Amino acid sequence: QVQLVESGGRLVQAGGSLRLSCATSGSNFDFDVTGWYRQAPGKRRDLVAIRTYGGITTYSDSVKGRYTVSRDNTKDIVYLQMNSLKLEETDDYYCYAQHRNRDYWGQGSAVTVST
Repeated sequence: QVQLVESGGRLVQAGGSLRLSCATSGSNFDFDVTGWYRQAPGKRRDLVAIRTYGGITTYSDSVKGRYTVSRDNTKDIVYLQMNSLKLEETDDYYCYAQHRNRDYWGQGSAVTVST
């Protein structure tokens, strides 16, 4: 059974940096796409950054230049490096993976950006 487990979410000051990790397990295949979404209570889940297996990345406009999505294929871990964090980026961050048009999600990791 495929599992995605996020870690690294915590309280951080505005302007600070944080790295989220997502450990993937249970698959005998390489994911076509991995990345991150975020969601605030009562709102839709929005794309933050995704990366194809071949290395093509897509970022939301709001995080371009500040966030970096990467993947360590040897360890099956997906990372999200977040810099210059803003108050409005307080959200639950979800790891995402896709293989042959099937979507997989982690349970979410809470990031709180404070003054």
